[in-house]
Amino acid sequence: MDHFHYYSGELYAEGVRIADLAARVGTPFYCYSSATLVRHFHVFREGLGALNPLICYAAKANSNRAVLATLAHEGAGCDVVSEGEIRLALASGMRADQIVFSGVGKTRREMEYALSQDIFQFNVESLPELDLLDRVAGDMGRKAPVALRVNPDVIPYTHAKISTGQKESKFGIAWKDARDFFRRATALPNIELQGVSVHIGSQLTKLDPFREAFTRVRELVTELRAEGLDIRVIDLGGGLGIPYEADGTAPPMPTAYGAMVQEVFDGFDAQYVFEPGRLIVGNAGILVTEVIYEKESAGRRFVILDGAMNDLIRPTLYSAHHDIVPVRETDAPLTPADVVGPVCETGDIFASDRPLPPLAPGDLVAFRSAGAYGAVMSGTYNARLLIPEVLVYGTEWAVVRPRPDYESLIERDSLPEWL
Repeated sequence: MDHFHYYSGELYAEGVRIADLAARVGTPFYCYSSATLVRHFHVFREGLGALNPLICYAAKANSNRAVLATLAHEGAGCDVVSEGEIRLALASGMRADQIVFSGVGKTRREMEYALSQDIFQFNVESLPELDLLDRVAGDMGRKAPVALRVNPDVIPYTHAKISTGQKESKFGIAWKDARDFFRRATALPNIELQGVSVHIGSQLTKLDPFREAFTRVRELVTELRAEGLDIRVIDLGGGLGIPYEADGTAPPMPTAYGAMVQEVFDGFDAQYVFEPGRLIVGNAGILVTEVIYEKESAGRRFVILDGAMNDLIRPTLYSAHHDIVPVRETDAPLTPADVVGPVCETGDIFASDRPLPPLAPGDLVAFRSAGAYGAVMSGTYNARLLIPEVLVYGTEWAVVRPRPDYESLIERDSLPEWL
């Protein structure tokens, strides 16, 4: 469920008419619903029942400070993968002792900053990273709180580019090496080994891969504890998918996911950590864009929008589906159309043969389920400006990231003195 709906034939975000936002802000733009963000966070937390988890929202999905601050107000921590995301999380009101630092390429500088802020945990993914973190912590006179990320070699049945749990993945420690790696960590003087971490991929639509991976984690922790290792944190990552197609098969609900987790870890005492991202913010956002032209070519209908692949790259990068709906509701007959943007790339295509009503220049359409990996992955290819982001709260709204102007785009570059 989200809070984007039609009322009297017009699309609304909560109590705000999308066409009014377009007139005030200009297109294209992203629009986020506060009510949807809050609801999804609470549904996920409630689904986990008595586990009393630390829920660290994955900032990479959408790191707008207003989004982070909305979730911080509900008690969310943050899963980060860079110094920049740590700084954004802290600036948004998230607590350092609820921040988990993931990622395969943490630098010395990033480690130093994270240690200086007393974050909750580093999710370490390799022996070189572990050794560097030990040295950095020693130089600072600190102990680094660490969970080792294991790779359970489980097939997650998701897109190859967001699959992270198989043995050929760059992420985590190979399953066959995990036990030796944990033993190695306990011998390092500046490492406080506290947990195990796992994350097998994103946009998973079945529970079986989670169950298989989590069962392996429980068995591993049982073995490590039997050897005397104090493994008190179990970080189970994120990855539960969302529905991208209104008429498609819906992924498992958070309640079903939570029941599965509680079944696997029944009676197993630990601090549980989860890192949902897309699940919280994906369906809480839409991309609103305007039709520039319609044209016919070689028997195909093209709808050309002012939004482009640099604004929403998921369809180009992953062949991802987003439902595309008119902002003004209509019962006109649908005919197939290729929905494209103005960028000078053949890959600048959002959908092929998509059934759509007649559309004219100036008409508005919305890409649903665009709150995750949308604005955060956008760029300025073709010297196109980044687009604004709007947050709605009931009948109120605010621009939470303004559209820059062309002067600031040009002034990003400086000319050398010989020019």
